[in-house]
Amino acid sequence: MILLLVLILAGSPTSLTEQQQRRIAGLQMSSAIPGDPTNRIWDNEQAAVLGQRVFFDPGFSRNGEVSCATCHDPALGFADGKPLPMGLAQGERHAPSLLNVAGHRWFFWDGRADTLWAQALHPFEREEEFGSSRLEVLHRIHSDPLLRSQYEQVFGSMPQLDDINRFPPRARPGRNTQATEVVAWNAMAEEDQEAVNIAFANLGKAIAAYEHQLITPPSDFDRFVDAMLAGNQKGMTVLSPAAQRGMLLFVGEAGCRQCHNGPLLSDLEFHNTGIPNADGSMPSDPGRWKGIQLLGENPFRANGAYSDAPESRRGQSTASLARNSEHWGAFRTPSLRNLNQTAPYMHQGQFSTLGEVLDFYNTLEGMVVMDHHQETVLAPLGLTSGQLADLEAFLLSLSSPPPNASLMAPLPLEDPHSP
Repeated sequence: MILLLVLILAGSPTSLTEQQQRRIAGLQMSSAIPGDPTNRIWDNEQAAVLGQRVFFDPGFSRNGEVSCATCHDPALGFADGKPLPMGLAQGERHAPSLLNVAGHRWFFWDGRADTLWAQALHPFEREEEFGSSRLEVLHRIHSDPLLRSQYEQVFGSMPQLDDINRFPPRARPGRNTQATEVVAWNAMAEEDQEAVNIAFANLGKAIAAYEHQLITPPSDFDRFVDAMLAGNQKGMTVLSPAAQRGMLLFVGEAGCRQCHNGPLLSDLEFHNTGIPNADGSMPSDPGRWKGIQLLGENPFRANGAYSDAPESRRGQSTASLARNSEHWGAFRTPSLRNLNQTAPYMHQGQFSTLGEVLDFYNTLEGMVVMDHHQETVLAPLGLTSGQLADLEAFLLSLSSPPPNASLMAPLPLEDPHSP
């Protein structure tokens, strides 16, 4: 039974109802993030070491200067602090944080990847990011004694990449059949293409084995929930009165939990909230509508041939996806954790500060209405400036210290597991 607890807000006691306590408790972060059955090496320590090494290595990009950490900098909450990311060229959508990323169900703003390992493969072959190809990536692994050794310790022998007649230096599938690397790919034997795809998928799974460890310690809010559930009034003072008032607005009058619920304070789904484009133009990004199509075309999906559990619930969920007009312009609900590190906000980084985000939802001024594509649950919050300040104080209380320091930097060049 949940105890009747009292908050002291601005000198006045306020009792927490059982409903409020349940709603608040439902937002607490759990240290146990479920694994991914489609990735058999999810908890393999050697795979995570390989994944961490690849994550920080710029040698996988065409110019030798771009790594995963370029757009997911540990010092910036594994984001990049820019409205739009910059790899080999500027990207089209804001780079989200990777903190607690394994808690998500869909990946990228449009959900075009359904597993963390599938997401990790995309940047290698995107022209504006790494500008590479799967054969180039694997040749780099194969030619580096340490990387190759670590790969083969986990997955077994790599394909015979020293035979460049079978495995050219640059090759990948693609729609542009005139592109040099696509021509090279199409000239390969099917069994060699398959061997490359398996090895490429393995690399994504190793990166995911590293990234899923990026779990943050408890925030002040999480400690508040622990105290609340224990009936510890003194412990509940870890949240300031302003943050406590904002918390009650969040789970009550402001209605934020309609989309921002659960441990990540995200429903993990997709919504069109009418955020105007950064340049003032009309929205033209189809978001989830296109993302579902791209996911269905991706062989590295949860129910595909390279999944380790295509019949799992995750795989079945992907298999049953259907898209309709309501998906057009919808983007994934972001997590509200660690907002102190991950500005700017929204899918184009349209808002520089948390205050700007709250001002938008408070008035919906500038909201772009796109006929039947628009979210129907949105209404102006109509909060006072003091209430907005309280909401911001609560949102900042969701911020945590960084993950384990050993995960925050490149590994030494020598193999830490060697004698």
